[in-house]
Amino acid sequence: MSDSQNAELQLRCELLRSLHHADAPLLLPNAWDVASARAVVAAGFPVVATSSAAVAAVLGYEDQERAPADEMFAAAARIARAVDVPVTVDAEAGYGMEPADLVAALRTVSAAGCNLEDTDHRAGGLRAPAEHAKWLAAVREAAAETNYPLVVNARVDVFVPALLAGADPDVMAPLVPEAIERATAYLDAGADCLYPIGLWEPGAVREFVSQVAGPVNVVRLPPSPPLAELAALGVARVSWGPFLHLAAMAHFGEELAALRDS
Repeated sequence: MSDSQNAELQLRCELLRSLHHADAPLLLPNAWDVASARAVVAAGFPVVATSSAAVAAVLGYEDQERAPADEMFAAAARIARAVDVPVTVDAEAGYGMEPADLVAALRTVSAAGCNLEDTDHRAGGLRAPAEHAKWLAAVREAAAETNYPLVVNARVDVFVPALLAGADPDVMAPLVPEAIERATAYLDAGADCLYPIGLWEPGAVREFVSQVAGPVNVVRLPPSPPLAELAALGVARVSWGPFLHLAAMAHFGEELAALRDS
């Protein structure tokens, strides 16, 4: 990476970080390829975020690190080259890479930020909070050693089983204290933003945001409150995960069915 490219990447990292502390939530309609990323920028959004599930689907794989890391990073590189705004990359759980190698890969593809989740896709379940916090701290240290102000969005996966079971708020509420404990540990380890994926019930969101001393990202689920209410609850960042890709493919299927039936 040339000096000018490095300087540009640093500016994009700092812009992304600053947008977590703006007057309104940072809205991230997640992209999956160059065309969708360019559409996000053309619509006026200041950042492009990738969705691992959507990118993997485009590449012909399932989510949860079933796609080869090099293919996922190559897709991210194509997106980052094609737009003139910061790109934050869903790097799942880091693909089993050592922190320094993961940071080097993210820097090579010009990622201004990344999502890093605490699910252990190899062993199953969640990593222990202390173990994951230590790993996140190593990621932050590796980035600092190369003067790379990478923005880390630490995903907290405590609510994933409840989400898969239907996002029942009664199931969600008892999990909030563990999510807060994990988020606090990850923030202390150097994360810039905390992402309790699947958390949507307003009371639970309010409790989480009030107890976590850092910006909070929520995913826009069908039962989620309106964006204005999420803003009032103190949410700093709203993303759409794979849902825009799923909607686009559903529309494509409808168009194909109409063509077939005509």
